[in-house]
Amino acid sequence: MAVEFFSNPSGVPNVPNGWNVAAIENLCSRVTSGATPLRSNAEYYDAGTIPWIRTQELKDGIIRESAQKITPAALKETSAKLFPVDTVLMAMYGDGKTITSLGILGIEAATNQACCAMITDPTRCLPRFLFYNLRHHRDDIIHIATGGAQRNLSGAIIRRFAISVPPLDEQAVITGILGTLDDKIEQNRKMNETLEAMARALFKSWFVDFDPVRAKAEGRDPGLPAHIASLFPDSFEGSELGEVPTDWKIISLGDFAEVIDCLHSRKPERVEEGLPLLQLGNIQADALLDMTDTYLITSEDYTKWISRMEASPGNCVVTNVGRVGAVAQIPSDFKAALGRNMTGIRCRTAYPFPTYLIQALTSSSMSEEIIRKTDSGTILDSLNVRNIPRLRIIVPPIQILALFEHQCRPIRARMEANLKETSSLATLRDTLLPKLISGELRVKEFPNRQGE
Repeated sequence: MAVEFFSNPSGVPNVPNGWNVAAIENLCSRVTSGATPLRSNAEYYDAGTIPWIRTQELKDGIIRESAQKITPAALKETSAKLFPVDTVLMAMYGDGKTITSLGILGIEAATNQACCAMITDPTRCLPRFLFYNLRHHRDDIIHIATGGAQRNLSGAIIRRFAISVPPLDEQAVITGILGTLDDKIEQNRKMNETLEAMARALFKSWFVDFDPVRAKAEGRDPGLPAHIASLFPDSFEGSELGEVPTDWKIISLGDFAEVIDCLHSRKPERVEEGLPLLQLGNIQADALLDMTDTYLITSEDYTKWISRMEASPGNCVVTNVGRVGAVAQIPSDFKAALGRNMTGIRCRTAYPFPTYLIQALTSSSMSEEIIRKTDSGTILDSLNVRNIPRLRIIVPPIQILALFEHQCRPIRARMEANLKETSSLATLRDTLLPKLISGELRVKEFPNRQGE
């Protein structure tokens, strides 16, 4: 049955010839929500095997795993439901960072009650087309949410929200174009996860667990080519940080690298065209800089803000507030001014090894060192400009540092290139999405890979 009115705040969208306007409930066989089984009942969670999705796991992409799982008993005895693959999910509660977040199930899964679950009617709407349409209308949907700081969407509002709907074959073309871009973005993300794990594992093996030294000390083959194994000692000695390889040094971070506070307070105004000023939001969890959203300032302001340091390739930045201790490295072919609440770190000429620097700054051993430097045991109390140079790091002989740089710098370079490509793909997708979803840009067929 068709709805009698729509919940769109700005009226029904205009559509080109051959398209229709329909409420979400008329495009779906089911629009519902999940549930949270009673937390105090261990039978609902212990040894659970059924993925259970929460709103914080909606990242505007395909969901293939969940942080938590529930048991068959939870499905049988509570109002929790198992949703099929291709169910479109939307967060109904939360602040601006959570509400309207989207996901598509790549697995069968249950959800909590804050997720609206939309199962499309395959004769009317493709799941990914609904996903992209909701993404396009995110601001409109947020506008009609009720409440204050914790805004809410009701199932009724979502059901009655109207979208423009082309024929299924045109939906397939649109989702093929946008989906190909998103799939490549996801592929780059996964590749970077693998590359980061490789660099992190090598650093941990050589400079945290001391695997080659330990193997030689125990008379075992270190599993390295002879010319590399020969660089590592075969014994340990005591140090202020505990047992370390013989003749390896413990020095302060300030001796390895310059730590520079840019000493600025008032943030310059943003301009349409100018030079980049780094922001806390540019720093990713993998220690890369995502410059998709670049804050630009005038050349005059830029000159002032680089008076102490211009962030250049290989330099590192660390945050002092907010996400305290978040670290990133400046990629190749890029320079920027450091924003507020950031400290710059660059290798001294005696130690030209920026890859060792970034891996050391992001290592578990550095996190432990930071905690050791505080009375309360919190990063927040220690990560100020005075304390950063006092952090201690282990420094092996120059030959080992150079070897690590030779092996891991290409890994970091590949990660930087992947992220740069991802930024370009995301910009293209975000440019195409409103044009394709509204029908401003009409497409009839999506070329196959051989015919491109």
